[in-house]
This record gives sequence, C-alpha cells and structure tokens, in this order.
Amino acid sequence: MASVCFCFWRPRVSSGAGSGEELKALLPGEAAARLQSLRVVDGRAVLVIDAEGLDAPARYRLESDVVAALGGAAGVDEVRVAMMADKAAPVPAPSAPASPGSRPPRILAVGSGKGGVGKSTLSVNLAVALARAGCKVGLVDADIYGPSQARLLGTEDRRAVAHEGRLVPVQSEWGVPVLSMAHLSKPGQAIAWRGPKIAGALVQLVEAHWDGAELLVIDLPPGTGDVQLTMLQRFKPAGAVIVSTPQDLALMDAARAVDMFEKGGVPIVGVVENMAGYACPHCGEVSDPFGAGGAEAAAREMEVPFLGRIPLDIAIRREGDAGTPTAAGNGPQAEAFADLARRVRDWLDRTG
Repeated sequence: MASVCFCFWRPRVSSGAGSGEELKALLPGEAAARLQSLRVVDGRAVLVIDAEGLDAPARYRLESDVVAALGGAAGVDEVRVAMMADKAAPVPAPSAPASPGSRPPRILAVGSGKGGVGKSTLSVNLAVALARAGCKVGLVDADIYGPSQARLLGTEDRRAVAHEGRLVPVQSEWGVPVLSMAHLSKPGQAIAWRGPKIAGALVQLVEAHWDGAELLVIDLPPGTGDVQLTMLQRFKPAGAVIVSTPQDLALMDAARAVDMFEKGGVPIVGVVENMAGYACPHCGEVSDPFGAGGAEAAAREMEVPFLGRIPLDIAIRREGDAGTPTAAGNGPQAEAFADLARRVRDWLDRTG
C-alpha cells in the first residue's frame, strides 16, 4: 500500500477538539464510507482514507470535501488527510515518449520575479499565437494557488479527467489544450497546500496526456519558490521567457528570475516588456504610466535578448476576462502577440 499525506492548515482558536465520532459525523457520505481511521491530537485531525479506484481529480475533490467539512470544527486547527490505495504503476517520466516513435514536448517556461505584471495573460496569448502560427502547443497553469488560465481560455466550466493514471488536458476552442488547478477544484475554492503537495500537483499537470504537442508553455507563479525549483529539477525547460513591466521595482524582480533560470542551466529566450504604452481611446495620445524602455535596458544590461513590447490596452483585459484571448483575433494588439510568437519560435527552431 502507498500512502500520500496532504496537509492543510486552518488557523483558529482551539476550544477543545471534538471526539473522533463527533468529527466523523461531519464527514460527507463518501468520505465517511472510505474512512479507515480518524484521530485528533492537540487540535490536529489526522484521517486515513481508502482511495482505491479513485483517479486524481476524484481524490482531490474528496480531500477538499474533507477539509471543508472539518476545517471549521471546534478545536480543529489543522486537517491532515492520508489517501491510501494500491501502489500504482510509476507515471512515465517526461523524457519517455507517450507512444512509440513520438517525442515528448519541449517546455517553454514563462516566469516573472513578481506578481501583477500580466504574465498569465501574456502566457495564454503567446500560446494561442504560437498555435495560430502552426505550432502544436499545450498550456500548463502552474500557478497552483492562483490559477487563471481556465478563465482566460474560457474553460472554467470543464473538469479534467484521468486516463491510465494521468490527467487528460481540457480542450479549448482556440486550438490550445490546457490544464489548470481550476479544472480540478471548485470555483473560488482556496488551495491551502504546502511545498511537497504543490510540487506533486505540478508533476501531474506536466506529465499529463499531452499527446501530439510539440511544446508546453508553462505559466509559472511569480517568484522563485517550490514550483520553480521542481520545474528546474524534474523538467528541464528548453528556455524561459521573462515578463516584466517597465518600472524599476518589477525589473529588480525580473533580474532575480533571470538569475534563477541561468543558475539552473535554462537558456533565457528573452525579456518581454508588458503594459508598455497606453493609447488614449479618445485622442490617441500615447502615455507611459509604468515608464518606457526599462525592460529593454535591463535585458541589454543582463545580456539577454529583448523580445518586444506588449501595449497596455483595455481590450486585452476585457477579452481575457471573457475567455477570448486577444491573440485569437486581429488588430494591432493581436499582431503584438504574433510578433512575440514569431521571435520565440525562431529561437526554438534555432536551438531545437
């Protein structure tokens, strides 16, 4: 039997934990039926649940239901769930072909040193623009705590399923299959996981059935934490695109992201200056609320390529919220993403 322990932490003021029987009565029906043991020690509820026959999405939903049911119980500060099942066959490593004669997809990491620079919007539009240019591309939303790609690709109402122990990507109408924690969790549900569980989630998303894909665009969370380290250690990206806005504060963090990838032996495809230039819809005058040229200057100083600028435009925001990526249409905004995709694909072709 194999045991995997998923830890969830819910801070509250203890008032004396309820007994195991009292807590069991709070469990949803399936969890109660599969419960092997439940004990409470110093405010920590530890459950062992039989997960045999459940695929990855079903296990996740069951774990989430248990935490939701017990997380607010009197005296429970923390809920730990161990899912027990017969040990499954090892998941094929990314280097192993999905089928005879096939080649695993190359990985393109899209990162930033900080949040709020438009990295997820850029990732999805880059993926769509690459698909329009003829590349067979998939998109992984590796921002486990704050998944957004399901919204940006209009797939929020769809759920991922598993086949032969691996997840099957959700198809979007824009020619880009995608996997995100939003396809495995309830809308608006907080994901309160620690490092090992986060790393395990990334592995499941990347080692999915990406059959036929030539390239996986990985939308990384901001910063240089657990997800980034797992990516570098387990999946060696072919290259990394760094996203920044022009102002100094964002550029400082972008430099840290570049340093992390370089230390991990991952080539830098280049730096993109996002939210660069705002054209007034009334008079057409262009202003630079976040500054101008900062990312290009930083790229030159770090001796990495500069991939271009993406404008600050309300249409990009509106279309992203509506699940219709700007790169899927026409006009100057779509052309900016198409130009970026051409530069990225040229780099991939040269280094492939």
